[in-house]
Amino acid sequence: MKKFLYFSAPWCGPCKQLGPVMDELNSEGYTVQKIDVDSNPEICQSFNIRNVPTVVLQVDNIEKGRKLGLNPKNTYIDLYNQV
Repeated sequence: MKKFLYFSAPWCGPCKQLGPVMDELNSEGYTVQKIDVDSNPEICQSFNIRNVPTVVLQVDNIEKGRKLGLNPKNTYIDLYNQV
């Protein structure tokens, strides 16, 4: 199963801009799991998250790619379709 892990923080400006894009992708059938970096430090450490926003693509719980920062919606769709 493919899914996006969306690492964000409520104080992060680019995260606030990316949030609606991730919600849109989720409503279009892409699975998006939002992870608040402040509330989930262990998960962030296990994925070596150093910047927010970060979007990790997992396939069967294995990381297959990631995008850092704010990117256009098509960037995430392309990442999803490459795997």
